[in-house]
Amino acid sequence: MDDINDRIEKLTREAAAVSGGKMVTGTAPNCPPEIQEQFWKNVLAFENAPEVQPFDELVRAGLTLPRAEELDDVALTAALWAMIRGLEELGVYLEFTNHLSDRELYLRLWSNVLREPMALTPDDLQAAWHIQMSSAGSDDDGTEAYLTYYADEETRRQWAEDYPDCPMPERKELPFDRDCHLPSVWASGESG
Repeated sequence: MDDINDRIEKLTREAAAVSGGKMVTGTAPNCPPEIQEQFWKNVLAFENAPEVQPFDELVRAGLTLPRAEELDDVALTAALWAMIRGLEELGVYLEFTNHLSDRELYLRLWSNVLREPMALTPDDLQAAWHIQMSSAGSDDDGTEAYLTYYADEETRRQWAEDYPDCPMPERKELPFDRDCHLPSVWASGESG
């Protein structure tokens, strides 16, 4: 048992060094040492992973990503789903996309979201990035889209109570049904 505790201690020291000593740690009661060790290995893998643009990684993997205006609707939808499957291979998962048309989603991903550097670790099957498209790549923080389309009534009520000076947008039905078909790390039973 001392070996694993020594390894955990070494990993936490390495993580502290990578973070410049600005790290707060804690352990859940009864957390098995094997889980703690894997957690710190994951932290270090993430912290040491180079930041890359997912767009460039998809192209490197052989995906063709033409500009949205070069594609008709059918070709754009096919390109969007190829992009989504490619992102899954990189450990990147989209959420909250049903308020966007295929063209709007593709354009937002192509123009903004996939150009943002990320510390991708595709070889780590337990690592995953979750991108909430209610805010990603938009000009605002996404609160309005979230409250309009995704928040339940309790969340909307609580938001109105907590932020009385912010106008509550009218609740709208989602115009598209894509999210239930998106790849999800949660659906496969993995943690991430």
